Amino acid sequence: MDQVETIREVFQYLRQFTGTTFVIKVEYPIIQDTLFPVLMRDVAFLHQVGIRIILVPGAKERIDEILKDYHIEGKTIRGIRVTSHEAMPFIKMAAFDVANRVMTSLAASSINAVIGNWVRARGIGVVDGTDFQSAGTVDRVLTEGLRRVLEDGFVPILPCIGWNSTGRPYNISSNELAVVTAARIGAEKLFFLTAGTVFRASEFTVPEGVPIAPGGRISNFSLADLEKFFQLNQDKEEKLELLRMARRACESGVERVHILDGRMEGALLSEIFSNLGSGTMVYSNRYAGIRPMKPTEIIDVLRLMKPFVERGILLPRTEETLTETYQDYIVFEIDDAIHACAALHLYPEGVGEIAGVAVDEQYTHLGVGPKLIGYLLEKAQELGLKRVFVLTVATVDWFLKLGFEEADLSAIPEKKRAAYDLRRRSRILIKELKNEST
Repeated sequence: MDQVETIREVFQYLRQFTGTTFVIKVEYPIIQDTLFPVLMRDVAFLHQVGIRIILVPGAKERIDEILKDYHIEGKTIRGIRVTSHEAMPFIKMAAFDVANRVMTSLAASSINAVIGNWVRARGIGVVDGTDFQSAGTVDRVLTEGLRRVLEDGFVPILPCIGWNSTGRPYNISSNELAVVTAARIGAEKLFFLTAGTVFRASEFTVPEGVPIAPGGRISNFSLADLEKFFQLNQDKEEKLELLRMARRACESGVERVHILDGRMEGALLSEIFSNLGSGTMVYSNRYAGIRPMKPTEIIDVLRLMKPFVERGILLPRTEETLTETYQDYIVFEIDDAIHACAALHLYPEGVGEIAGVAVDEQYTHLGVGPKLIGYLLEKAQELGLKRVFVLTVATVDWFLKLGFEEADLSAIPEKKRAAYDLRRRSRILIKELKNEST
C-alpha cells in the first residue's frame, strides 16, 4: 500500500506540473560528484514528462581553480568576487566549461540542451570605496528568446556571465541569476541544489508551528514564518543566505522555492513528487491547510479512515452516511491531497460531538491532529455550543492533553446515550466551552 500511495502522489503531481517551468540552480561540487549523471537523468525524466527545465550551474569553485592555475589573485567582499579585467577571460572559461559539462551529461540521456546569452548585466561599480570592476548584477533576462527555446523542446543552460548592451561581459552571481530568471520567466518552482545544505531545527531557533520532518529537518516556511525565523536567528546570518534568496524569489512572484542537498540520490524527485519532500521549501501561495470537506472527497476520506477502522480505533462509516453528514467534516490537505479528517456533529442541547478523527500516520509529525481539534473547538464556540464531547477507545491520553476531562454517560445527549455501544465501552471525554452568551 505504501507503493500504491507513492504512485498516487506521483500521478497527482504530474498532472499538476506538466507544462510548468522549473528553474534549477546546481552548485559546482554536485557537478563534480559521482552521482551527478544520476541527477541529470532525473532532470531528463522531468523534461520528458512535459516539465520545462532551465538550468543554472554554479561555477564558484571551478573559477577558483582556474584563477589559481593561472596565478591570478582575487578577493571576495560581502560574497561578491572582485573581478579584475585580467581575470574576466578566465572566469568566462570556467563558467562555460561547467555549462558544457552539464550539457554533455544531459546529452547522455538524449536531452537536447543549449547554452545561451539570454542575460543582460550591468556593472556593480564602486561600493563603499571598492571597485568591483567586471563583477555585475542581472539587468534583465531576454525572456522571449528563452521561451522560444523552451517551446522548441530544449533545456536552456545559463552560465554565470551576463553582457551589457555593448557586449562587455560581467561575472554575475549564479544564485541571483537563478532568482531573477525564475521571476522573469514566471517559473512555478525554483530549486537550489546544494552540496550539503540542510536546515535542521536543532541548529536554529524555530518559530512555533513551523513543520519539522522526521530527523529534525525544517520542512517548509510560509513567508510570514520565514520572517519570524530571520528575527530569531540574526546571529546566524551566513547560514541564511539561501533562505533570503528564496524570500526574494517568492516576493518576485515565484510560488515555491526548494533548498535541497543535491548529493542525496533522488532528492530532486522526492521533493517534487512527495508531499513530505526531502529539503526545505519556502512558499508564497497556499500549500497546506484545514477546510470543510467537499462531497467529491467522500471516497478519499473513507480510504483515510479504513486503517483506523480495521484496528478498531474508529467505527465504520459508509458512503451513504458521509453523504448525509459531509457538512460536519473538515479535512487537512497538502497540495490538494487529503491527509487528515475530523467531524463536529451537533445536538439540540447545544452540545457537539467530535468524531471521525483520522490522520495519515506519515503526517502526524506535523501536529495535524491538535490543529484539527483546535479548528473544531473554535467552530463550536462560534456556534455558541456549551460543551463538546468525544467517545474514544484508544486516544484518551491524547484528548486529556488537549484539555478534555473524563465523564460518564449522563454528560452526553440523550440521543447519543441511547445509541451507546456497551460492548465497545468507549471512554467519554468532555470539554466545557466559554462563549459570550454564557
